[in-house]
Amino acid sequence: MSLSARLRTWLARRRQPTQTSGRPRVLVVVEGPHDIEFLRRISAMLHRHQSSLPDLESMERRGELIFVPFGGGDPWLWTHRLAALTLPEFHLLDREAPPETQLRQQAADVVNLRPRCRAVLTQKRSLENYLQPQAVFEVSGINLEFSDDDPVAALIAERLYNVEGQVAWADLPRQARARRLNRAKKWLHTKAVDRMTPDRLAERDPEGEVRSWLETIGRLAEGLV
Repeated sequence: MSLSARLRTWLARRRQPTQTSGRPRVLVVVEGPHDIEFLRRISAMLHRHQSSLPDLESMERRGELIFVPFGGGDPWLWTHRLAALTLPEFHLLDREAPPETQLRQQAADVVNLRPRCRAVLTQKRSLENYLQPQAVFEVSGINLEFSDDDPVAALIAERLYNVEGQVAWADLPRQARARRLNRAKKWLHTKAVDRMTPDRLAERDPEGEVRSWLETIGRLAEGLV
């Protein structure tokens, strides 16, 4: 059964009179489970300091929000895939590097043509780039300064491997490097995010991108977009 079919089945069950929790009000489409963890945790932290910003994890528990990870595949395939559910959608895509950036922006532009749907590309390469280096250091012991365009998870994975690795990082089999990269992304999007504060986020995100994503999700959920 496809993901959209499973979502339709889930929605049908929640419309039954025996259900007491709320009907989903917004779909948040992201690339994978690590992005979900980032948004859950960063939104909870910001909500504690600014209650007008939505706590996405609380919304998810109440059944008001569904995260939809599309697995990092072609975002074009998701520009209309969930349309039959007739729910507001927010799509968050990593900018990555050219020429992938242009393809992702084109997909976002298509989503933005649909009513009650918004899509944005991160201005930085990926969500890890919004972390403050001190937060990363506190959970890894790795002192790494990085720019908006650096592949943070890959740099961290390589640094950690070089502490104990017997062969050069570049000589590791592709799958071995991918496993280490995934482990690095996992704790970056959980433990490192948990070390973030409003001040640390403002240092890395002076334009307030993350807050703007949350504000947009909140407006979509309230039917204000």
